Amino acid sequence: MNIHNHIIGQGNPALIIAEIGQAHDGSLGAAHAYIDAVAGAGVNAVKFQTHIASAESTLDEPFRVKFSRQDRTRYEYWQRMEFTFEQWQGLADHAHEKGLIFLSSPFSVQAVEMLEKIRVPAWKIGSGETVSGNMLEAVMETGKPVLVSTGMSSYPEIDALAARFAAKQVPFALFQCTSRYPVDLSEVGLNVIQKMKERYSCPAGLSDHSGSIFPALAALALGADLIEAHVVFDKRMFGPDTPASLTVEELRLLCGARDAFHQMMSHPVDKDEMASSMREMRDMFGKSLALVRDLPAGTVLTEKMITAKKPGTGIPLGHKNRLVGRILRKDVARNRLLNWEDLGE
Repeated sequence: MNIHNHIIGQGNPALIIAEIGQAHDGSLGAAHAYIDAVAGAGVNAVKFQTHIASAESTLDEPFRVKFSRQDRTRYEYWQRMEFTFEQWQGLADHAHEKGLIFLSSPFSVQAVEMLEKIRVPAWKIGSGETVSGNMLEAVMETGKPVLVSTGMSSYPEIDALAARFAAKQVPFALFQCTSRYPVDLSEVGLNVIQKMKERYSCPAGLSDHSGSIFPALAALALGADLIEAHVVFDKRMFGPDTPASLTVEELRLLCGARDAFHQMMSHPVDKDEMASSMREMRDMFGKSLALVRDLPAGTVLTEKMITAKKPGTGIPLGHKNRLVGRILRKDVARNRLLNWEDLGE
């Protein structure tokens, strides 16, 4: 899969997506500040959520977490999270200036239409939207790559979704995800990532809600093609996703791990070749034959007089039996290695 000149899968570094979500709390300035922060952390993409309250929700929608002291209903909260087309365009332009892929999850057909005008290079579908038939149809009609979180989906449901993408010849990638905020480490499901790769022949990764850096690190080590993680400036910030988010500093560590893991995994080592290149190190760390104490010339060597000492540049340890019974031609100190010139018959 190729998104804005980033190839995903096939041994390439994992694509790291910083999920801002609602961390901006409706502030356009905060949204722009997050773009600067995550770009500095080294991510590949920044992702928002495009909410249009009247198109996606009603007054009947309950709060997932009753966190807000200013929004009487979840509908009002979504209204407060809205940006205008011009504001979304500004955010996308800012992301591009910072060298980031700009993504935003749509939650309605109207949001798809707006983001298509902004020319997003791919679509991110949240776990709750995998059953949004009309919205998914609008997304697939664009022909652009689709990244799908599967936090509420069974394998039969993912099978059906993958079949729809295949029928439309739409490239797709899947995220293992567990829709709890935060999710317990025992429910992260790292084992699913490889199974998704094999079952659907597509890139797969982790969309994490643990609030810990460990699941994403483990997923990278297991060969995940993509990582998505929520991010906040500080774990004391206001918002429903804060407990499930990483800090910018943790995100920077994650990006460093991505680069380090890719370097290690893309350079397999031939153990025999590596060993042969260690000649100098073997000499330095190895040991040779020496004396346990200073001995004068004329001494007949016994096994107890001989020991092993560094470095490995003298008589090899395997020749110890050849020294037993030999006579020293000269005085030999214990603080140097024995050599053949020290020995008579």
